[in-house]
Amino acid sequence: MGYTKTELGTLDTGAAVYRYTLTNKKGVSASFTDLGGIWLTMIVPDREGKTADVLLGADNVPVLLNNPGHMGEPVGRNANRIAGGAFTLNGVTYLLDRNNGPNNLHSGLDYYRKRIYDAAVEETEEGTKVTFSLFSPDGDQGYPGNANVAVSYTLTEDCGVRIDYRMTADADTIANFTNHAYFNLAGHDSGDVLEQKLWLDADNFTPADETSIPTGEIRPVKGTPFDFTVMKAIGQDIHADYEQTKMTGGYDHNLCLNHEKGRLSLIAKAWDEKSGRTMEVYTDLPAVQFYTANSLETGQGKCGARYGHYAGFCLETQYVPDAINQPKFDSPVLKAGDTYATTTIYKFGVE
Repeated sequence: MGYTKTELGTLDTGAAVYRYTLTNKKGVSASFTDLGGIWLTMIVPDREGKTADVLLGADNVPVLLNNPGHMGEPVGRNANRIAGGAFTLNGVTYLLDRNNGPNNLHSGLDYYRKRIYDAAVEETEEGTKVTFSLFSPDGDQGYPGNANVAVSYTLTEDCGVRIDYRMTADADTIANFTNHAYFNLAGHDSGDVLEQKLWLDADNFTPADETSIPTGEIRPVKGTPFDFTVMKAIGQDIHADYEQTKMTGGYDHNLCLNHEKGRLSLIAKAWDEKSGRTMEVYTDLPAVQFYTANSLETGQGKCGARYGHYAGFCLETQYVPDAINQPKFDSPVLKAGDTYATTTIYKFGVE
């Protein structure tokens, strides 16, 4: 195991931005940057031993600052949407940016991706770990409480990337982090993912309104395009005559996971039949946003790649969107003095 640290570029202020590349004994590597704690690359072999980068993303500072689609970003303090860009906590109403129609999306517009985190690397029993830490002051992005945030990535010997999120605050606030990584198991620049297959351990999903806010209904996936309880091609039902997928041009919905709340469990598996590459996803969170890059359009991908619609898929582990305003869902509130601690693992293999 080991790592290298190289300069990726500089900000307009002259501050240096660094890339941290972790490599395990099998030659699998993953790289990250202290700019936003963004996950940059994931290089894994196919069944013939040929390696490819299976993570969509950018490779220079200007694009990362304006990251189209939030590629590889650890999003916080709150991932996904909050209706009306507002919430009430302990009798106080907090106003957030309305950067997605009438709603707040991914805590914008002052995204964490624009900030340089403190970085520390260490060797653990599981593998090399890089931890990115950030202080978020009271009122940052509109949220209450001074908060200490940490996102750790560990590249394990069994070819997983373990992501540990930690946050403490001195006032009640929201903590709901995810990583907005886009995966294409055939390679980041190989075209669309519609033939790649997916299984999800989710019997229910949350239908959304026209602004992508959950309506409050919890609907069984059976008989809908959202039924991935038996592995199927991502594109099999993506263009079905179904109001929810037609409204978003594909999948961009929250699914309610079956596993026991708080237990780190296998919740998804993806497979690219042509290359043989697989990816398993483990989390202790109650939900996952499945997104098929329906609106992604960038000519600024890594190595000159152009990413279009369906060029990747996201499995964003999370609390249900707008849960702060919908008490029927698990609460994303972090109490003052408590620790938000959650883990998600993306584990790569071949079949």
